[in-house]
Amino acid sequence: MAEFEGTPSGRARRFAVVASRFNERISRALAEGAVQTLLDAGAAYDDVDLVWVPGAWELPAAARVLLQSERYDALVAVGAVIRGETPHFDYVAGEASRGLADVGVEFEIPVGFGLLTCDTMAQAEARSGGAHGNKGADAAMAALEMVDLFARLTIDIHTDSDADEG
Repeated sequence: MAEFEGTPSGRARRFAVVASRFNERISRALAEGAVQTLLDAGAAYDDVDLVWVPGAWELPAAARVLLQSERYDALVAVGAVIRGETPHFDYVAGEASRGLADVGVEFEIPVGFGLLTCDTMAQAEARSGGAHGNKGADAAMAALEMVDLFARLTIDIHTDSDADEG
């Protein structure tokens, strides 16, 4: 039985971090965590681009344009949607999440999901470098592992098909 797992290596790979400016203090901490994680994993500073969008709603559209460019091996999306008194939270959080999942599948490129969907600002603070860690860093780690896993799976698939032909 073959078993596959990605290792978090950013060497010789390009990354985009797309961040929502809404709830900017939280988003900035998430973006910094994501960028630092990519750099710590071996990505070159010049191979990481940080792109700011107005809010979480705009994350999927920006992700689509970035991935269409074929410039990036993986993308990390970060931001924070905090529940208010209206259903607006449900629409923004749900559609941003779905849109990010869709672009990853469409382009077959890993999209690390660092969009917080919290009931309170305290919850967002705890997840952007507080008691619950930094979910931007976690999303970057997931993207790093997945881009390596995709590469391993692609190599294995091509190796298997070459063996079948020979």
